[in-house]
Amino acid sequence: MKSVFTFVLLIGFITFGGAGLYSGANWLSGSGKASWYGDKFHGKTTASGEKYNMNELTAAHKTLPFGTKVKITNHRTGKSVVVEINDRGPFVKSRQFDLSKAAFAEIGDINRGIMSIDYEVVN
Repeated sequence: MKSVFTFVLLIGFITFGGAGLYSGANWLSGSGKASWYGDKFHGKTTASGEKYNMNELTAAHKTLPFGTKVKITNHRTGKSVVVEINDRGPFVKSRQFDLSKAAFAEIGDINRGIMSIDYEVVN
């Protein structure tokens, strides 16, 4: 009976996309929106305990573990940057990442404030 239950769980996991979360080193990817944060948070302590430095390539995410590296690609320009998760956020439901000012500026125009992105965990 236990093996039947395990089999049913495994089939359900595969059927409903759980197996798609892992494909080699890139176990999480998707698309969404990213914003940036900078000046007023510069030098303040992040959720990871580090000091926020808007000139480093870092980002905030709601659930990814601190230290996770994520490749962020701007839909409009095709430019990419790899950031390290060191904070929590964004606290706007429709956004997946808050990028440091430097990370956002590397792939987009900070005057726009928000960009459509693809993202992929790279470690």
